[in-house]
Amino acid sequence: MDKKRCEWAEVSDLDRDYHDNEWGVPVYSDDELFEYLTLEGAQAGLSWSTILKKREGYRLLFDQFDIEKISQYDQEKVDALMLDVRIIRNRLKIKSTITNAHAFINIQKEFGSFSNYLWGYVDQTPIQNHWKSMSEVPATTELSDKLSKDLKKRGFKFVGSTICYAFLQATGVVNDHLVSCPCYNKDSKEK
Repeated sequence: MDKKRCEWAEVSDLDRDYHDNEWGVPVYSDDELFEYLTLEGAQAGLSWSTILKKREGYRLLFDQFDIEKISQYDQEKVDALMLDVRIIRNRLKIKSTITNAHAFINIQKEFGSFSNYLWGYVDQTPIQNHWKSMSEVPATTELSDKLSKDLKKRGFKFVGSTICYAFLQATGVVNDHLVSCPCYNKDSKEK
């Protein structure tokens, strides 16, 4: 079978690079996990390409996703962020990042790290799916429903089941590369 990357990644060089080097690769760093959670929430209603184009702006303006610093942001900072075209200027999404930083810190205190919390959902082993076409890939699953419900209970915002599933895919908790993709099973074990 000819190997061909997942079709969603054929939009731009930025999408291809993200697909080939990040999407579906297991992430254990809390800083990176917070970045992905923030970006997936920012993406709600928009294309992932739009978010990738603004990613460096997010890193710069949100202090490299330093959750301690973000948890201290005040109204003045929110107002300044609302004026900066390098990010999605949506007040609810910006404020949710601050709210989520507080909730993220609480999970770190309870579980030792957000990574421990997240990977505990899959017994530390990535789920490797076996999709043959993009039409088979679900928007939500039982796992994303469960994660979404718990995150909401813990005070997180912009963590609906669809956003949570995209987050699980991005961070490699779930590897949804198509079986025809060169990245299929690249960094995951069978589950």
